Amino acid sequence: MIHLDCTPRDGGYYNAWNFSQEVIEDYLESMLAVGVNAVELGLRSLLNKGFKGPNAYTTDAYLRSLKVPSGLTLAVMINAAEIVGVEDLPSTLRRLFPEGAATSPVKLVRVACHIHEFAAALPAVNWLKEQGFLVGFNLMQIADRTEAEVIELAKIASAYPLDVLYFADSMGSMKPAEVGRIIGWLKTHWKGALGIHTHDNLGLALSNTLQAIDDGVTWVDSTITGMGRGPGNALTEQLCIELAERSGKKINLTPLMSLIARVFKPMQAECGWGTNPYYYLAGKYGIHPTYIQEMLQDSRYCEVDILSVIDHLRVEGGKKFSLNTLDAARHFYQGEPRGQWHPSELFKDREVLLLGSGPGVAAHKAALEAYIQREKPIVLALNTQSSLHQDLIDVRVACHPTRLLADCEAHQSLPQPLIAPASMLPDDVKTALSHKSLLDFGMGVQEAKFEFNANYCVIPSSIVVVYALAVLTSGEAKRILMAGFDGYSADDPRSKEMDRLLNAYLAEPSAVDMVAITPTRYPLPSISVYAL
Repeated sequence: MIHLDCTPRDGGYYNAWNFSQEVIEDYLESMLAVGVNAVELGLRSLLNKGFKGPNAYTTDAYLRSLKVPSGLTLAVMINAAEIVGVEDLPSTLRRLFPEGAATSPVKLVRVACHIHEFAAALPAVNWLKEQGFLVGFNLMQIADRTEAEVIELAKIASAYPLDVLYFADSMGSMKPAEVGRIIGWLKTHWKGALGIHTHDNLGLALSNTLQAIDDGVTWVDSTITGMGRGPGNALTEQLCIELAERSGKKINLTPLMSLIARVFKPMQAECGWGTNPYYYLAGKYGIHPTYIQEMLQDSRYCEVDILSVIDHLRVEGGKKFSLNTLDAARHFYQGEPRGQWHPSELFKDREVLLLGSGPGVAAHKAALEAYIQREKPIVLALNTQSSLHQDLIDVRVACHPTRLLADCEAHQSLPQPLIAPASMLPDDVKTALSHKSLLDFGMGVQEAKFEFNANYCVIPSSIVVVYALAVLTSGEAKRILMAGFDGYSADDPRSKEMDRLLNAYLAEPSAVDMVAITPTRYPLPSISVYAL
């Protein structure tokens, strides 16, 4: 049984592979103490774009600078994308591995490979074996392949002198029975060692690994605290206990648990790996976990954003990560914008009080209510903002499908009509709001564009305040008074995003005059509600 820990390689997706020498050396000692056989200290790569730490390249010189205890096999991983399609494969491999295994600290090379790259990448095995390396191939995204496809992959692999053929549960969607089935299919032609690399979306990484061992797998991966891309992997601190129990060997957990307390738990609190309901849904629907990781690290995505993106990718497909796909999914509305209601019927030449969701509304409630009762503006509230007395709010506005679905019960109980892109909403949202008075104003989303039409708009973001401004612009409002737009702290990315959107709107020739009447951090003219 080979227990391979790949924390510095897989965990590097969270800290740019920038582990200190002290941490790596403590890590190596702790791995030896818990019975780990091999450690994958990072990637071996020729790509150099943006800062990455030493474990993104894991050079021989770097490895020689470390105090490595005897008894551990040192491994690195290369991505098949860097070797597939190159004009001179031996030359590229020689640049990646200038020394053979006889002199290099590296003894094991693993190749991470998508299914479509497999046949083209396998010739690298011959060159690597000639240099004396142990060689493994990690097949990614195998879970959704048919029996015939998996058997064919095993047949192709059997023609090469691989030391181990791994399969990875890349989407974290597999269950123990499926693991056993994949192993059975692979064994049809592949007679060598098998390995498994599990992801923990469904909380089954350890269970799937143990099932794989029961079914004949002899190479297993894990990472400390599960640190790895997306929800992470089987936990080394758990798997080493299970393997020790099966083998009867004694292990010493103390160095590892000390390292976890000093280094990895604080890092986990900062970076946020580990499964959660979002990763669970991604695993369930076969969505690449990087979508979730990117959204969790970007404060522009609130809870309903993330759920809507997951719902979109569940239908449209999200097995391959793409920032462009993520951006499109975030906007939710596809196709030509369309609507049936003309906002000029309500807002033309009227002063409008727009109520945001910030604490400024509740903090200055008395002054705002007095102003409304005295001056009689049209009062438009975002979503379910209800700090003011309901009789003083004329109409509401919302545009986020998942937020609408989550707020459905609240909207049904609120007396105001709701402005929304009703004819463009998903069917489940329409059904949930079937008893609500809806004012249908269409919406399209296009980067860096504002367009205001009689019954629809095109805007650069699906954020509800931008939609509300478009409604009021198409409605030819006289002036917009803004309350409850407190803003975010200066270091919050949402602050820059809102600043950018508001500045872009204000630069439009048809923009309606806007003024904040409660405290705001946004780049808006500001007056006091107490002097109105």
